[in-house]
Amino acid sequence: MRALTVRPKSAGTIRVEDVPDPVGDGEVVVHGLAVGVCGTDQEIVRGDYGWSPPGRDRLVLGHESLGRVESAPPDSSFSPGDLVVGVVRRPDPVPCGACARGEWDMCRNGEYVERGIKQVDGYASETWTVPEEFLVAVDPGLGLLGVLTEPTSVVAKAWEQVDRVGGRAWFEPERVLVTGAGPIGLLAAMIGVQRGLDVHVLDRVTDGVKPEIVRDLGATYHHGSVADVAAQARPDVVIEATGAGRLVLDAMDGTGSYGIVCLTGVSPTGHTLRLDAGGLNRELVLENDAVVGSVNANLRHYRAAADALAAADRSWLRRLVTTVLPLDRATSAFDEPPQDDVKVVIALDEEITA
Repeated sequence: MRALTVRPKSAGTIRVEDVPDPVGDGEVVVHGLAVGVCGTDQEIVRGDYGWSPPGRDRLVLGHESLGRVESAPPDSSFSPGDLVVGVVRRPDPVPCGACARGEWDMCRNGEYVERGIKQVDGYASETWTVPEEFLVAVDPGLGLLGVLTEPTSVVAKAWEQVDRVGGRAWFEPERVLVTGAGPIGLLAAMIGVQRGLDVHVLDRVTDGVKPEIVRDLGATYHHGSVADVAAQARPDVVIEATGAGRLVLDAMDGTGSYGIVCLTGVSPTGHTLRLDAGGLNRELVLENDAVVGSVNANLRHYRAAADALAAADRSWLRRLVTTVLPLDRATSAFDEPPQDDVKVVIALDEEITA
């Protein structure tokens, strides 16, 4: 079968090649339909990140998966033809207390593995296998859009974190500011709208696809500073999805009293910013503010994501997928994208459609 592979920590090694069919005794066999491309994939292809499986030098890429069940064990809850998504992270073998309780997204010792990222082949292959407990069914009507499940699971977890932090006292948020109109930001905004909140989205572009997508969602688009938007909207919640250092700091300073900032963007290192640490501390303490980081997702979040996508407007979701490339051209998915690109998807089966 064909797969998209790379040699981790080695730039310029990405290629489409023939690899052996997967072997997974007692696992569900899945025909790969599509994979999404995100910043983590870009980092692996640049040679910045990633680990190949033990004893091998190459890794099959792809953690934003979509496939159709080919076969399943006799006692499985899945059947041939089911549209499915595979979970990315696997519990560590020890396991730590969190992993032992199904909360592997919160692994305490870092010994987890991740498909397409860390020590386990990903989903960018024409066939893959997976244990049933790491598989989630998605609405068959979503078609290609089911590939958005993994990024949606990330923001489903972020919203859950906001709820849990808010639950320390009375909590009825009305307004949310999402910083960043990439896939994570737009999907976070979608869930905010589904929750009935007044949603504001901040990004640096002034026109094009992103502002239109935000407005058609029923949210308000901004391209000014965080301080200006926060002064206008006075958000109860901020979902930070850029990882840009200045925006992260400004977001912490921009909420109303008892505000919650959830950080989902991963910042690059090596950029120094001047910070009034005392002023920030004073703001957080005197306003009862909270800042929480959130990454990855467990099975509960994947199921919440599948529900959110099933309830979303399909025509709106389709606009998030701005580029679809066949597997033969998959390496070009890692070229410099147009400024208004939102989500790049690699179609492993060219018959898959939205």
